[in-house]
Amino acid sequence: MTKCAPTKRGGRRRAAPQRTALQTKLDDRYGRTALPWRRRAFWVSVAVFAVAAIAYLVWITLQNSLDDISIAETGYLVVDERAVTVSFQATPPSGARFACAIQALDEDFGVVGWRVVEYGPFPETTRSFTERVPTLALATTGTVKECWTI
Repeated sequence: MTKCAPTKRGGRRRAAPQRTALQTKLDDRYGRTALPWRRRAFWVSVAVFAVAAIAYLVWITLQNSLDDISIAETGYLVVDERAVTVSFQATPPSGARFACAIQALDEDFGVVGWRVVEYGPFPETTRSFTERVPTLALATTGTVKECWTI
């Protein structure tokens, strides 16, 4: 018979049963015991992963913003049925070579002319350009689709 300890209300409670060696082995095998070092290792690995993910996102954001080229279209002129000129300003990263895709569009916004122009590094931060784009049909507008560093 097991000894009972008194409770605050005057009743008796049973003593905790003794763990057997077999029960201890089974608990260890199937992970029923919470070892403090395992819990700590789990949270440390979660924290390391979170810090690495945040650092990666910050690095990607900074990389993309450093290579960004700002474009401001200043106008276009339809020369004739076979050409359009596009004027724009570009602000690339300092001393960077870059290229721009310039397109001519018809009244249904279909591409009727396309040209990729490469530019060398310039000492000025912002620079103006005017490029002529040959077309297959009459264009109604000309735009700079995008610019990227080379």
